[in-house]
Amino acid sequence: MKYYYSIDEGNIELNGLEVNTYRFLELNTATENFKPSNKLGKGGFGVVYKGTLYNGDIVAVKKLLVESIQGNEQFIAEVTTISEVRQRNLVKLHGCCCHGNKRMLVYEYMENGSLDTALYGRTSQLELDWDITICLGIAKGLNYLHQYSTHRIIHRDIKSSNILLDQYLNPKISDFGLAKLFEDKMTHISTRAAGTYGYLALEYALSGHLTEKVDVFAFGVVALEIISGKCCVDYSFVSFGSNQAYIIQWAWNIHENMDDDLAMVDPKLKSFNKEEVCRIIQVALLCTQMDSMSRPSMSHVIAMLNGEKDIGTLPSKPSYLMFWDVGDSSRGVDDIEFQPDQFDSRQQISSCSYFQSMPLQHAHTGSSKQKDEDYTKTF
Repeated sequence: MKYYYSIDEGNIELNGLEVNTYRFLELNTATENFKPSNKLGKGGFGVVYKGTLYNGDIVAVKKLLVESIQGNEQFIAEVTTISEVRQRNLVKLHGCCCHGNKRMLVYEYMENGSLDTALYGRTSQLELDWDITICLGIAKGLNYLHQYSTHRIIHRDIKSSNILLDQYLNPKISDFGLAKLFEDKMTHISTRAAGTYGYLALEYALSGHLTEKVDVFAFGVVALEIISGKCCVDYSFVSFGSNQAYIIQWAWNIHENMDDDLAMVDPKLKSFNKEEVCRIIQVALLCTQMDSMSRPSMSHVIAMLNGEKDIGTLPSKPSYLMFWDVGDSSRGVDDIEFQPDQFDSRQQISSCSYFQSMPLQHAHTGSSKQKDEDYTKTF
């Protein structure tokens, strides 16, 4: 589906939508000429700046990169998607700006930044005592996208850097540039894989088979990050005789080889409800099953987190973890190795065309000081 836009007296029409627009001069003034000290983060498609409007409102201004081939497509997709949704766990779009070849999106400002910075940021780390509210908020935002928005929406890039925290640490999902809209009768979409290294469900990475369960898988990874305070790809993980790099491997090894799942909990946490933590760990392990049909829907995730639905017996360790080996952290996605008797590995991985469809975000390792702007994607 293609979208077209036109500007008329401060309003932008986008596929029948009317979206508030800002003048470039206003946003330029608000951000002090996009002053480097006002930069909140940088992603694959643009840079986000803090700005103060004429009326005193503080906003986040996402300035898309002019040189980005996907810039216009990402701009249109994001405006179209987020203009139609209104839910407390989704970041609010105030409007946009089109000035020559410049494209900007104006969002509500989130005082506490992104979840990844709160969990394992190098500086100004928030003191996050365990609270199931963050997991529940993310789940509710996804459930709204999957079931209650005008169109069924799959986010495709759920990760801790795309979860923003307001002044009360309520989570809000951001960055809808890769979102896909579903018609009600569709069971799946076949598309080139796009997203972020470490959060992609296997069926999507290998074959481009896209359903809501791709977001469910990514939610499970984020939930494990919240529990452990670790990044989804981290070479500092405790080893149980194998070369581990992924948080799912690490979590399953603890689940199978230690007496207590609470060994996964971030030691920095001062206090937490053991029952709640064990519940979210079990839900996360269910969400990251290899078979997408074995993963729960987000509505079931919410019910399990609230204790309204029995989690039941956990299935066994996903088979893909038994055949997955990762070496040098400098290698790209097409260098991930699977045993040949399990997958036609390198041929299948390469056919996903990752590097054509997404700016690959390599997660930093918790044991190093690589936490730079490339890993602090805010929108």
